[in-house]
Amino acid sequence: MTLDPLALHGLPVLVTGASSGIGRETAILLSELGARVVLAGRDQQRLEETRSRLRGEGHALEAFDLAESLDALPAWIKGIAGRMGPLHGLVHCAGVFQFLPLQMCTAPRLEAMFRVNVMSAILLVKGFRQQGCAAPGGSVVLMSSAAGIAGQPGISVYSASKAALIGFMRSAALELAPQKLRINCVAPGVVESEMSVRSREALTPEQFQAIEERHPLGLGTTRDVACAAAYLLAKTGRWITGTTLILDGGFTATQRM
Repeated sequence: MTLDPLALHGLPVLVTGASSGIGRETAILLSELGARVVLAGRDQQRLEETRSRLRGEGHALEAFDLAESLDALPAWIKGIAGRMGPLHGLVHCAGVFQFLPLQMCTAPRLEAMFRVNVMSAILLVKGFRQQGCAAPGGSVVLMSSAAGIAGQPGISVYSASKAALIGFMRSAALELAPQKLRINCVAPGVVESEMSVRSREALTPEQFQAIEERHPLGLGTTRDVACAAAYLLAKTGRWITGTTLILDGGFTATQRM
């Protein structure tokens, strides 16, 4: 019998943003690795579609709007752990992207993006670390972005929100370590997904081509990102915390230092 270091047999993992894109693909991959996946998102019908693609049994749906119920997140996590058992992992894929040049910034737009991309992550981690909510060796993966590391015009607010996740993660890793819990970020470049389709529609063909050319290995796939999250959740990531795994086809390597 060959030992699979990526195996997650029977382990409960919560995936937010599981109704589409990276979140959906992550949920599918984790089910293929044997996990019992809790699918979280706003759209019940799309979550049902994701569940229909999962392997194995014991999966669950949690239709929940993270941005609208921030204060309720710790109690929500506790309820999930009560039903599924202490969580082995949390993969926070829910997030929003918007082209927002500085001259168009307003306080409500700033707040809306930070509520989803940053504040929900912090309160989810607060909930995960509660007594009885996380299993020993539990792991959190936050979905940051290469945009939080390398600059690009027109997305400074989005970049700030993704950089904030990295800063939060590094300090949170030190707070969680005494509980033997780990937390890391994944920072993807542009991947082929529903979000990239919306980005393409907001740009001229020349502008999007320029973005593609800044990825020497080409654009990634949602499965590329899902594999990185699985690596950090499984035994392969046992000794990894407080770090950011960049997978961007070389995007950040093209940036001037």
